[in-house]
Amino acid sequence: MLLIRSLLFHIAFYSVTFVLVLACMFTLPFHRRHVIAISGIWGRVCTWLFSKIVGGSFEVRHQERIPRDQSLILACKHMSVYETFALLTIIDDPLFILKRELMWIPLFGWAVARGEMIPIDRGARSKTLKSMMQRAKERMKETRQLIIFPEGTRRPVDAEPAYKYGIAYIYKELNVPCYPVAINTGLFWPRQSVLLYPGKVIFEVLPPIEPGLEQAAFFEQVSTMIEENSNRLIAEARAAGGGLPKQ
Repeated sequence: MLLIRSLLFHIAFYSVTFVLVLACMFTLPFHRRHVIAISGIWGRVCTWLFSKIVGGSFEVRHQERIPRDQSLILACKHMSVYETFALLTIIDDPLFILKRELMWIPLFGWAVARGEMIPIDRGARSKTLKSMMQRAKERMKETRQLIIFPEGTRRPVDAEPAYKYGIAYIYKELNVPCYPVAINTGLFWPRQSVLLYPGKVIFEVLPPIEPGLEQAAFFEQVSTMIEENSNRLIAEARAAGGGLPKQ
């Protein structure tokens, strides 16, 4: 039954994604907010499908901490595909820095470009990084919320953390509050796994780190906050008997 539910969700997920990417094509001549609105629908539909097909629930704790009229950084633990769409349900005007190869995907890349996301070459030199940062500063003038996964790629549950120092550079350059986000998604949609597991998916918005800290102090604080609180949410889910069995 677990395999059947997992396959049904994957079919529904990719079908919905394809349909909504097509819908974005009709908004390309208009303001980017139409693409952003569709991305929010994608997030809400996918979290609902996961709960109904795989089983369980989706809870966001302390969402009220996120101001609606301020540019900010959301720094989130990255364990699965789930957070890439679920985060779109808790903010109004998301901004992603993403690898440039995603822009080359037909239809999807066009929608991402219309949403004015920021592509980056992971092997870029300092000049390219400065150009990327300048674009980020311009976007943030429009009161957008920058979503960052400080580890850069998905990490398995219980794996050693691998936070990248780039988050500290971005924090210093943008000079806006950073809201760490702890999650437990890796228990329910494990990295590189077809099988999905039922249970309570929890996102917790942690107290903000205000601008002005030294980069080293910020890096230590944000990585510790995300890691310790994500571990707490994972332990909570395991105690409730949900998610991927502990190896």
